[in-house]
Amino acid sequence: MSKDNNKWPHIMRVCFGILMILIYLGMGTLMLMNFFRWSQPIIAYSLGGLFIVYGIYRGIRQFKGLDYN
Repeated sequence: MSKDNNKWPHIMRVCFGILMILIYLGMGTLMLMNFFRWSQPIIAYSLGGLFIVYGIYRGIRQFKGLDYN
């Protein structure tokens, strides 16, 4: 195997990590806007805040490279 083939798993993990960060931040934003029209908006706002905080946390870990050896 060449050296380039060993990079693919790392590249795919990085791409998946970035995708998940975008999904968490996007879902958090949709929840804060009450896009899904929940009958109790306080739950939507709470979940939205939680999604955004977790998305930021994952972004920091992704940027620092803590998720990968």
